[in-house]
Amino acid sequence: MKAGRALAAELVSASRLLHERGWVANHDGNVTAKDGARILATPTATSKRQVTEASLVQLDASGQVVAGTGRVFGEIGLHLTVYERRPDVAAVVHAHPPMATAIASSRGGAGALTRPFLPEAVVSLGPILPRVALALPGDPARAALAPWCEWVDAVLLANHGVMAWGASVEQALLRLELVERLARIAVAAAPLGGVEPLPEELIRALMPARAKAGLGRAADRAVETVERWLGSSASAASSGSTASSASAASAVRPVVACAPAPHSQTPVAEPRRSAAAAPDLAAVVREEIVRALREGEPRS
Repeated sequence: MKAGRALAAELVSASRLLHERGWVANHDGNVTAKDGARILATPTATSKRQVTEASLVQLDASGQVVAGTGRVFGEIGLHLTVYERRPDVAAVVHAHPPMATAIASSRGGAGALTRPFLPEAVVSLGPILPRVALALPGDPARAALAPWCEWVDAVLLANHGVMAWGASVEQALLRLELVERLARIAVAAAPLGGVEPLPEELIRALMPARAKAGLGRAADRAVETVERWLGSSASAASSGSTASSASAASAVRPVVACAPAPHSQTPVAEPRRSAAAAPDLAAVVREEIVRALREGEPRS
């Protein structure tokens, strides 16, 4: 764990990288890192392009500002939830990378990333990348995210981007970067019929490698994770499920929180349509391509 100026410099570098890559806009996104007993955070209402070491704020374990002139961002509760559940985590990054956010916000496309289709992603991220519907900011959002913290290192936030964490700012960024790369591949593959998920036997075979890679507590539990989440329970979707319930062990559906700004009145939005009624990502992309081609045809 880095401390002081070195860690502050990493947060500034990460913030500017998010902006340079187009993964945030306006005042989007936030980055935090642990500095001993305190948490260093990017300030709210500030473009990530303009974050400086002087503008960073220091927080205590409850999220209260103890140093700095800036204000803490409204989604700090999600970051605190990760730190509380994962003592091995020292950095959390939230951003809106376009492709992953598009999939997280689509009606039928999120399944393209739920189950891995590249072996490298299995080792780096595990057998599942969960995503769920919106939840009200505050306690509901924290409660939705909490059950996943010990099982995964990255989540899709429905209609709200990606959140990733790790033992360092660099590791958290790499995980977010990988999620966006997978999303780009999935979108590119959609007109060709969509990505083909890896067979279950291959995913299971890769779990020992993930467990031995020294990637943190979620990876250490890789074998247990695949037994719990792979299969029908990983591809289903649910609202209000918790990891502690008896039924969750066999039929829980992936749940992640979305936390809009504190002043937002965004209601909980849980899709009610059936799987048959919801278009998949490939169908949506094909329709858009056909529409674009027709609009570009010369008119007589």
